[in-house]
Amino acid sequence: MIYHAATAGLTVKVQPEFLDVQSDPEENLYVWAYHVRIENSGEITVQLRQRHWEITDAFGQVRRVDGEGVIGIQPIIAPNDFFEYNSAASLTTPSGFMTGHYDFEDEDGNDLQIQIPAFSLDSPYQTVILQ
Repeated sequence: MIYHAATAGLTVKVQPEFLDVQSDPEENLYVWAYHVRIENSGEITVQLRQRHWEITDAFGQVRRVDGEGVIGIQPIIAPNDFFEYNSAASLTTPSGFMTGHYDFEDEDGNDLQIQIPAFSLDSPYQTVILQ
């Protein structure tokens, strides 16, 4: 599934994938890769400065991850262009979700907060109990 969020002419698309080979349920380790595509349909060039993630496990425990750029860079995205990257996250529970935002700066020096869509981290090891 691909999740979308659009803010100020920028669209963030995220596609998570459970990594069974890197996970170890007996050790409470569950790993997901996620592919991000940021599209600039606006009229001005922007640069991604910071990332802010909230990673929530199945018990509601939240881990915050803040840092400069993504994957070690601060990409510049021109109008009608895009930037893509892959990253990963792990949990001690078989499911959870992630959400957050990116801080961008446009070519005029204005700060933009761009929403990252909330997306589900699902694995075949999660149990669903209906009551």
